[in-house]
Amino acid sequence: MPAGPNIAIIAGLVGDPARAGMLSALMAGRALTASELAQVAGVTVQTASSHLSKLSDGGLIVARKQGRHRYFTLSGDDVAQVLEGLMGLAERILAKPVRTGPKDPGLRKARICYDHLAGEMGVGLFQSFVERGLIKDDADDLALTEDGRRFFTDFGLDMGSLESARRPVCRPCLDWSARRTHLAGGLGAAILDHFTSRKWAWRVPDTRMIEFSPKGLREYQALCSG
Repeated sequence: MPAGPNIAIIAGLVGDPARAGMLSALMAGRALTASELAQVAGVTVQTASSHLSKLSDGGLIVARKQGRHRYFTLSGDDVAQVLEGLMGLAERILAKPVRTGPKDPGLRKARICYDHLAGEMGVGLFQSFVERGLIKDDADDLALTEDGRRFFTDFGLDMGSLESARRPVCRPCLDWSARRTHLAGGLGAAILDHFTSRKWAWRVPDTRMIEFSPKGLREYQALCSG
């Protein structure tokens, strides 16, 4: 038997089409009920409950009860990172040339990946941070520089809280559509929250697409250019 973690267990959990659909829906960062996830996956609520139990036992999702309902979310941004990577792999080796639907360009331009910005705009933002020396992109990891810490503090982020949290400040996430890195981790989440809390950007209902207001686009460009 190969040494190291048994990836076959995770692959088996993700590999079922219904479970894959549920996990993809949870990448929008929202907590969803079994009924909502059943509708996404095209299965009965009873079947969805069985799938959700397996995903929960496998550590990919967590459930919390609120009132009469149980809500499910991904167990962490590392799960979203793996799913995003698998989507990129599927896009590269399985995708056939097809006519894109009206949602596809929007998803490729800007979307939410668990709690951070993905798509062309997410990739562009990350690249600008690296080029300006705000984030150091080593082969093995990302690191926030002193210039980066000052810049994001001036931008209005509480860097002290981000750096004292258990979650990594900067984490690379391979973008499935652009096939380049976008920024995950605490900083990636804080940046998207900064935009959405000010109504500069928002998630399009029932999709993972992110839309920006005119002011939001100006603020995005300012963040890219410094």
